[in-house]
Amino acid sequence: MSEFFGKISLYLEMDFVRYALIAGVLIALSSSLLGVVLVLKRYSMIGDGLSHVAFGAMTVAAVLGVVSEMVVVLPVTVAAAVILLRLSKNSKVKSDAAIAMISVGALAVGYLLTSIFSTSSNVSGDVCGTLFGSVKIISLTGFDVILCALLSLVVIGVFILFYNKIFAVTFDEDFSSATGVKVSLYNTFIAVIGAVVIVLAMNLVGALLVSALIVFPSISAMRVFKSFRAVTICAAAISVFCVLVGLLITIMASTPAGATIVAVNIAVYAIFSLLGAVIRR
Repeated sequence: MSEFFGKISLYLEMDFVRYALIAGVLIALSSSLLGVVLVLKRYSMIGDGLSHVAFGAMTVAAVLGVVSEMVVVLPVTVAAAVILLRLSKNSKVKSDAAIAMISVGALAVGYLLTSIFSTSSNVSGDVCGTLFGSVKIISLTGFDVILCALLSLVVIGVFILFYNKIFAVTFDEDFSSATGVKVSLYNTFIAVIGAVVIVLAMNLVGALLVSALIVFPSISAMRVFKSFRAVTICAAAISVFCVLVGLLITIMASTPAGATIVAVNIAVYAIFSLLGAVIRR
C-alpha cells in the first residue's frame, strides 16, 4: 500500500498530472450541474449532438491552421446549441431529428476534412484520440488549465446565481412563463452553458463519450435522491469522484482516459442502482 501511495506522490510532482487533475475536477463539476438540468428537461442527447459539432469545428480549425482551436470551436458550438434549441420549438422539425442531422453531418464533415487535409500520417490515430479522449487530457498546458478554470467558473457561477430561475424553467416552463420568468432567455442560457461544457469535456473524455460524463452522474444520483438540490449535490460529488479515480487509473495503468472515466461512471451507477433498490424496500 505504501508503494502505491508513493507512486501516486511521484506522479503528482509532474506538471501534466496536476494539470489533468485540476482540469478534470473543474470539468466534472460543470458537466454534473448541466447534466441534472438536461436529464430533467429530456435534452440529454443534445450533449451528444453538440460534441459532434465541436469535433467538426475542431477539424476546421486544424485545417485553417488556427493556433488556439477554442477560438473556432467555442463560437461554432454555441451557435449550434442555440440553433438546436430553436429547432426543438419548431413543430416542422422535431428535436430528435434536428440533433441527428446536425450530429451526423458534423461528424462526417469533420472526419472527411481530417482525411483530406491531415498533417499526420496516422489519421485514424488522430481521430481516435479526439473522439475518445485518449491523450488530450494529459497533454494540457498551463494556459489550457487557466482557460478551463475560467470557463468552468463562469458556468458554475451562472448556475448558482440563477439557480431558482433554472430550477423553475427545468420543471415547468408554462408556469414559469406565467409568473414572469423569461423562459426563452433562460433556455438560451442553458444552451450556451451546455456548449461551453461540451467543449471543455471533449478534452477529458473525447467527442463520442461526452454524453456519458453529463448523464451518468445525474441518473446515478436520481436512483437514491429525489429533490433537485440533493440530486445536484450528489451528482457533483459522483462526477468529481469518477473523474479523479478514472484519471488515476489512466496514469497508473496507461489506459485511455475517456473510456476509463466512463467505465468508473458505469460502476458507480450500478452501485447507486442497488443502493436505491435497497432504500425503496
